Amino acid sequence: MSAIAGQKPGLIWALRLSVVILVGLWLFPTLGLLVSSFRTGDQIATSGWWKALFPTEQNQTLRTTAPDTQAQVGDLWVIEGNLFEEATSAEISVWGTNAREIDAYVAGDTATLRGGEELTVEADGSYRLTSASQMEGRRGARVFVTAVVPPEFTVENYETILISGGSTDNMARAFFNTLTVTIPATIIPILVAAFAAYALAWMEFPGRALLIAAIVGLLVVPLQLALIPLLKFHNEIGIGKGYVGVWMAHTGFGLPLAIYLLRNYMVGIPRDIIENARVDGATDFQIFTRIILPLSFPALASFAIFQFLWTWNDLLVAMVFLIDATGETTVMTKQIVELLGTRGGNWEILATSAFVSIAVPLGVFFAMQKYLVRGLLAGSVK
Repeated sequence: MSAIAGQKPGLIWALRLSVVILVGLWLFPTLGLLVSSFRTGDQIATSGWWKALFPTEQNQTLRTTAPDTQAQVGDLWVIEGNLFEEATSAEISVWGTNAREIDAYVAGDTATLRGGEELTVEADGSYRLTSASQMEGRRGARVFVTAVVPPEFTVENYETILISGGSTDNMARAFFNTLTVTIPATIIPILVAAFAAYALAWMEFPGRALLIAAIVGLLVVPLQLALIPLLKFHNEIGIGKGYVGVWMAHTGFGLPLAIYLLRNYMVGIPRDIIENARVDGATDFQIFTRIILPLSFPALASFAIFQFLWTWNDLLVAMVFLIDATGETTVMTKQIVELLGTRGGNWEILATSAFVSIAVPLGVFFAMQKYLVRGLLAGSVK
C-alpha cells in the first residue's frame, strides 16, 4: 500500500501547501520592510525590495561646482570635477540640461548651455565645463542624468528615527511610551484573570454557571460599543487621559478572553492533584500559587502573546484614552500615522518605522510561540 490506512495523502499535501502559502504571505511583507528599512529613498522609489541586491537605473538631478571654483586655462575658463559628490561606481548612460529632455545626450557628448558654455559629461560622472568669458553666479549648472546605481544599504534611516530625528521623525519616545502602555496592560489582566479562572474552575459558589455564561457572552461584544461610556466614566473618576485609563481599558477588554482561556485550561488539570493538596492542609491560595499557576504556564503564555500583540498594535484605544496634544504620551501606532501625513513621500522613513514597530512583537511571538498551541488547545479535548 502506498498510503497508511486512514490517511488521505491528497488532503495532507493540500494542508502542507496551504501552510506554505500562509507563511509566505506573512513572511514576504515582513522581509520587504526589513530590506526597505536599509535602503535609500531613491532606491525604494525606483525598484522593489526584491531587487535590492542588483544595480538599478535611477534619474538624478546633479550640479556642477559653483563658478568660484573656475580656473583660467589659456583663453578659456574651466570648471572640472565629478557630478557625484561621493565616490561611487554608478555609470551615467544618458543626460540632459533640462528636466524635459534628460536623455538628450549620451555619456561623452558635449552640450551647449544657454550662456554659451560647453559641458561635457563622461560615464563615470566626471565633467568639464568651459566658457570663453568668466562665469558668474553662486550655484553650478544643473545636470539631469540617468545612471545605473549599484546596490546601497544604509543605517541612516534608523539613526533618523531613533536618535537624530525631529519631533515627528523620532520614534524613541513613542517606543518607550508603547512599552509603558503594553507591559502593564498585559500583566494586569493576566493577574486578575488567573484568580477569576481558578475560582470558576475549582471553587463552588452560587451563580458560577451564570458567570461563565456571561463571560462567554462578553467575548462577542465589540469594544467600540463600550468606548464612549467607558471614557465618560474614566473622566468622572479622573483617569480619562493618562496611562492608568488606558491600562484599565485594555484590562477590561482583554479579561473575557483571558478568563475563558485560563478557566478551560485549569479545568483540565487532574482533580486528584487538587484534592490531595487539600487533604494535606493547603488553602485555596496555596493551591493556586504553588500548583495551578505553574501548571497553567502554557495558557498564561498564550494569552500573554495575544494581549501583548493587541495592545502593542492598538491605535483606537490609545487615541481615545491617551489624548495628549504635547506628544509626551504618543504611542508608536499614532506616531506612524503622523509620519504618513508629514513624511508621506519618505518611504525609507516609513518602512523603518514600521519595522521597528513590529520587531518587538516578532521577538515576543518567537520567544513564546511553543506555548501558543498548547495554551489554545487547553480544554478542547478530554
